[in-house]
Amino acid sequence: MVWIRGIAGVVLCALGAVWIAQGSGAMSGSGMSGHAQFALLGGAAVVFGLALLVWAARIRRRQVT
Repeated sequence: MVWIRGIAGVVLCALGAVWIAQGSGAMSGSGMSGHAQFALLGGAAVVFGLALLVWAARIRRRQVT
């Protein structure tokens, strides 16, 4: 389960970064480009992904010791 949380965290961070770039207009060529709500959703995805990564790291550290 730790690996699943870690992988999901990395995927959410990457997806969130793309959404932020598209929503802020830095990445064009999509229907999402230039719409601020996608930048906000991307920020939420990054925060949730980081939370999953921290959670997985804490569990992993607890299992090792």
